[in-house]
Amino acid sequence: MSAQLHGLEELILFKLQISPPLSAETIFFSFKMSPFTFKSLTLVLLVSLLIWSATFGTCNARRGKHWRQSRRFRTSMYKKKEKNHGSNHQHNHGSRSKPKISPPATPGPPKTGHNSAVIFDVLHFGAKGDGKTDDTKAFQAAWAAACKVEASTIIIPSKYEFLVGPISFSGPYCQHNIVFQLDGTILAPTNFKPFGSGLYQWLEFTKLVGITVQGKGFIDGRGAIWWQDYSSNDPLDGEVELIVPLNNSVAENLQTPVSSSLVGKMPNIKPTALRFYGSFNVTVTGITIRNSPQCHLKFDNCVGVSVYSMNVLSPADSPNTDGIHLQNSREVVIHNTNLACGDDCISIQTGCSNVYIHNVNCGPGHGISIGGLGKDNTKACVANITVRDVNMHNTMNGVRIKTWQGGSGSVQGVLFSNIQVSEVQVPIIIDQFYCDKSKCKNQTTAVALSGITYERIRGTYTVKPVHFACSDSLPCTEVTLNTIELKPLQERYHMYDPFCWRTFGELYSETVPPIDCLKNGKPLKNQIQTYHDVC
Repeated sequence: MSAQLHGLEELILFKLQISPPLSAETIFFSFKMSPFTFKSLTLVLLVSLLIWSATFGTCNARRGKHWRQSRRFRTSMYKKKEKNHGSNHQHNHGSRSKPKISPPATPGPPKTGHNSAVIFDVLHFGAKGDGKTDDTKAFQAAWAAACKVEASTIIIPSKYEFLVGPISFSGPYCQHNIVFQLDGTILAPTNFKPFGSGLYQWLEFTKLVGITVQGKGFIDGRGAIWWQDYSSNDPLDGEVELIVPLNNSVAENLQTPVSSSLVGKMPNIKPTALRFYGSFNVTVTGITIRNSPQCHLKFDNCVGVSVYSMNVLSPADSPNTDGIHLQNSREVVIHNTNLACGDDCISIQTGCSNVYIHNVNCGPGHGISIGGLGKDNTKACVANITVRDVNMHNTMNGVRIKTWQGGSGSVQGVLFSNIQVSEVQVPIIIDQFYCDKSKCKNQTTAVALSGITYERIRGTYTVKPVHFACSDSLPCTEVTLNTIELKPLQERYHMYDPFCWRTFGELYSETVPPIDCLKNGKPLKNQIQTYHDVC
């Protein structure tokens, strides 16, 4: 009897999948073929109800757009029945109704950048953008709001000029991945009063994670007022002494102090235009920084720095206006960037490691430098620096390492590769007697230099092709040269042959001009640094 009921159920379910639906006579005939019991009568009533419901659903489905959905619903019921063949039949033969259609999903919030909830326009916080009104408070208010929202964006819109005094966009309690979208222009004050007795920076981002400054806008330090008040006590580039003009008429083109009526009013410290301190995953792209009072862009105690497709613009005679300054920072990449300034295009100071610089245009300026290191008998540590695929035009120096006498620590693992120089005064320099004053004290200790490689450095020089001046007590070691082709270009200065002092290494190919002064191998005697001196 049980087997017959199972067979009957399967027959009914199969017939439900085809059209026309089963008639009552068919079902009655099927039951006549098996013994008639109370259970059979109950099943007949349930099946009759099922047929009536299915027929009603089928008719309705054929009239409307949900016919395919109803058919899938019945098919899934049939498959479920087959899977649970041994389960309770009455449970599986509940009343059939039209399948429920899920309501459409509620649309999610717009993507970041299109959601007004995460965009903070400084104009909405009271900024005027007329170049005259002080917009510092509006910028502070916009930052305070954006700081609370992860992946928020501060908008500095185009076609506006915002006068902003010294300001710090600071964490460490801000949310991550904030974007500072700079499409307009930010102007520095033209008087010294907002800087008080002296500040190290004008615009500062500090203790942030995932901070990005991007856009097509400008940061204008309006530094001419600071340059005019250039004090005779300010440092000069130590390599100036290597440059001897042919006649006195060109001496005025060299960097010299300029006095003015503003002396005494200027703060003791000139500010950097844009500084990042103690931050992780920092990106600067697209923007232009021009005419900074001193350094243009500085990274201090940062990890994970990316700088690309940006510009630095200042005159060649603007004093101490480094393009990009790195200190105590690691995992740094700088590429596809144009740097024109009055000092080092890129300056790499103590505490830097894993720095990769490539596809950079430098000039005017003082080249790309590691140092000066070891000033005031300090310890300096620099390692794993790569500078490659760089064009330098009309710069004082090319690629340079400079250290002070009396320092300690080391510079190791440096590669200068594929550097094209044009009208560069001294393309290759190691100077362990660096001094930015008129006179410095002679000292025996020094920062140790080793593992310095120069390869494929080509172009023209106007003073001296190579200048290696290493420490008497701690000579430079493992200095290698390969494919060096530097040709003289007589301009306005006396010209000199390559110079080497206490420099040991190896020539891997012939050089132009010949650099015979490089000593092969290692020094016989070398001062051993103490444990305190080693990095």
